[in-house]
Amino acid sequence: MKLRLKRFYIYMFPLLIFMSIFMSSLFKTYNFSIINVISRLSTNSSIVKINYPSDTLIVHYIDVGQGDSELVQINNKNLLIDAGPKDAEDKVVSYIKTQGITTLDYLIETHPHEDHIGGMEAVVKSFKINEFIGPKIYNPPTTSIFRNLISTLKNRNMKITVLDPGDHINLWENVECQILSPKKASYDNLNNYSVVLKITYKNSKFLFAGDAEQEDEKKIINDGFDISSDVLKVGHHGSSSSSSEDFLKEVSPKVAVISCGKNNDYGHPHKFTLDKLNNINCKIYRTDLNGDIVITSDGNNIKKIDTH
Repeated sequence: MKLRLKRFYIYMFPLLIFMSIFMSSLFKTYNFSIINVISRLSTNSSIVKINYPSDTLIVHYIDVGQGDSELVQINNKNLLIDAGPKDAEDKVVSYIKTQGITTLDYLIETHPHEDHIGGMEAVVKSFKINEFIGPKIYNPPTTSIFRNLISTLKNRNMKITVLDPGDHINLWENVECQILSPKKASYDNLNNYSVVLKITYKNSKFLFAGDAEQEDEKKIINDGFDISSDVLKVGHHGSSSSSSEDFLKEVSPKVAVISCGKNNDYGHPHKFTLDKLNNINCKIYRTDLNGDIVITSDGNNIKKIDTH
């Protein structure tokens, strides 16, 4: 027995040395580190895929830290609204792939702030995009994030579709996606260029407010749109500059979702906004507290809310 063990060690020791050198070379070649690998694994380990009936509307509010990204699915049709900040691009791409998605029927850029489009270049490079939708910006930013996104779209011969308030997106039968804002106008605040849209599936209604602030909320109300919704993606990460009392009264949501980062530098969500939501007896979910949030509907009722 001792002789066999001795032979085992004689053969294994050179192999272990070789593997150690090989792995060290691999990490150097691809600029990896053990810490980065573990970090990436832990970041994406909570991403799960849950199977639902094909006629279920599934809305994912992806935890991207201080930013926004929402994935809407029904019967193999997929719509992505925003893609979070640059440092969340791996999370967003992994999340979408985990759902078994290879094609996005619609990709919507609400407005070109980094916390909404930072991960979008990676999304465009990782999936087939059937249509890219965004606002007409009269004073576009000059950031490298925005320039790189535009360059990537041009390299793929993709054009930006600009929709007007009242226009509709055809996602699936009985699923109405209506654009509520912005109008073709020049805004001083880039947030007010946000594409605001309402998705209605039979009797279930979801409103996505982007970073629209109270100025734009007022215009949406004055335009006479029916913005009543079961679920509201709260504007501008719960900032006090959004979610006016009049707007919340018109929306009258049962559920509010706030996408923001833990201990962020902006104090989002602001207490003033949380108080207004609590005053209308609205159930509040937050990505900084709840992680990824998934809400489903059968077209009649909000069936399930999962957080992970």
